[in-house]
Amino acid sequence: MAFDIDRYSATSVGVNWSDLDLEVFRRDPLPESSLRTLRYMADVEYHTVCYTRDLLTTPSHREADMSAFMTMWNREEFWHGEALAAVLAVHDITVDYDALKANRMKLGWKDRLDPIKQSVLGGLVGQDFVAVHMSWGAANEWSAITAYQRMAELEEHPMLAELLRRIAKQEARHVAFYTSQARERLAASTKAQKITRFALSRFWAPVGSSISSEDDVRHVMSHLMSGQEGARAARKVDDSISAMPGLGGLTIVQDALERLGVS
Repeated sequence: MAFDIDRYSATSVGVNWSDLDLEVFRRDPLPESSLRTLRYMADVEYHTVCYTRDLLTTPSHREADMSAFMTMWNREEFWHGEALAAVLAVHDITVDYDALKANRMKLGWKDRLDPIKQSVLGGLVGQDFVAVHMSWGAANEWSAITAYQRMAELEEHPMLAELLRRIAKQEARHVAFYTSQARERLAASTKAQKITRFALSRFWAPVGSSISSEDDVRHVMSHLMSGQEGARAARKVDDSISAMPGLGGLTIVQDALERLGVS
């Protein structure tokens, strides 16, 4: 079934947590390892504006559906960051734009060159770049929704689980858009399949890897994806990715975990 971008745009709202009593975390706080993971997630959600900035230099932004989706997607991801930051604030951990700006400054020329690299890549690949963008987005969103689900399962904290469930519900719509677009474009072009397969197998890394230290990435992946249940969740994401046209057999999530030494 095709994704209804008009309906999505009309019904897009920020995730709501005003009815949740976050003060419960003062009586039943999250452990330090979980707070570190939540901080990582908040940073990633807040950083979405940079991903959007980079993609506006590529062929993707010239398509109406893409522009509409990226506008709403960026807005929803921002509110995911706000919701996670609210939980962290109850634990006396402050996450705001000053901290985010500091993280971007640490990236230096890398951050400033990313839009240029995306633009050059988009120009070289042409319209097939959109298939890469959509497939990459699908992989990231599948990973994100899996991370939120795993976090809720591991903590067994009713209030946190409810908030993460609400975030994951919105992430599911993001998955639906990226996946429907990726499948259609991959099915229509053998060239797109080859370029996408090459890009994912060579360059994909867990979301947040470009803005976080390797130690933080390893902590989060170990926290969420280690052990039998974590491995099963990783395989499920890889199975979803490899089910798309021309991407059969890809195991990018499991490969990333192996590189990080997560088992």
